[in-house]
Amino acid sequence: MKYVFLGLAIILEIVGSSFLKKSEGFTKLVPSIVTVVAFVTCFYFFSHALKSIPLGFAYAIWAGFGIVLTAIISVILFKQSLDLPAIIGILLIVSGVVIMNVFSKSATH
Repeated sequence: MKYVFLGLAIILEIVGSSFLKKSEGFTKLVPSIVTVVAFVTCFYFFSHALKSIPLGFAYAIWAGFGIVLTAIISVILFKQSLDLPAIIGILLIVSGVVIMNVFSKSATH
C-alpha cells in the first residue's frame, strides 16, 4: 500500500504542477483550485507513504518521477521543448532512482 500512496502522490504532484502552469499565476479560478486541491491531496498521500518508506528514499522517488513526468507533460501539453542537457539531466535522475532502488540498503522493500 505504501507504494500506492507514493504513486498517487506523484500523479497528484504532476496534476498540480500542470494546472499551476494553466492557472497563469493564480489568475484563473478553476486551474488555481485544481492546483491547490491536487497539491494538498498529494501531500496527504505522500505523508501516508512516509509512514513506512524512509524520507530520503521516498522523496527521491517522488521528486525524480515528478520531474521526469512533468517534463514529458510539458512537451506534450504545453509544446515546450527539451534540449540535450535537459534530456541528459532527466536520464541522470532516472538513473539515480534506479540505483537507489536496486543497490541501496537504506530503502525498505
